[in-house]
Amino acid sequence: MTTSAVASWGDFEHAEPDLAARVRARFDHTGLALVATLRADGSPRISGWEPLFCEGQIWLGSMPGSRKDDDLRRDPRLALHNATEDKDAKAGDAKISGVATEVTDDRTKAWFAARFKEATDFDVPTPFELFRVEVTEVSVLQPSEEHLVIEWWRPGEPRRQVDRR
Repeated sequence: MTTSAVASWGDFEHAEPDLAARVRARFDHTGLALVATLRADGSPRISGWEPLFCEGQIWLGSMPGSRKDDDLRRDPRLALHNATEDKDAKAGDAKISGVATEVTDDRTKAWFAARFKEATDFDVPTPFELFRVEVTEVSVLQPSEEHLVIEWWRPGEPRRQVDRR
């Protein structure tokens, strides 16, 4: 497994505040993301997850024993995709690729539970598992009447854009 350069969400926000705001808005709109992980046999798994963007990090909490947790412990690479609302992605489409690190200390988990409650008005069921995501690539697609605008960023590289007609 090769590793790409990684950055925190806060590093990305600092480097590309406008792009970060648009990506975050897509995830915040529904509060739900689809996550792609890799199963033990290497095949992909898609699951739902409610990411929390807080204090410069992306946090993912889940129930103990979930398969996606096992996937990330085995291979920490993942991709998050905002929950698309329509086939034309009229409101845009955002993706975040990265690597997850499991967080096991009780103090950070208690902090996360409090922040999640503040952000969503839902209590985190206990016990729970917690991961922090480091970013390897972020992209956003925005359709217009005439073409698609795709922008992406990778740590240590300038933001790029392509218009597809």
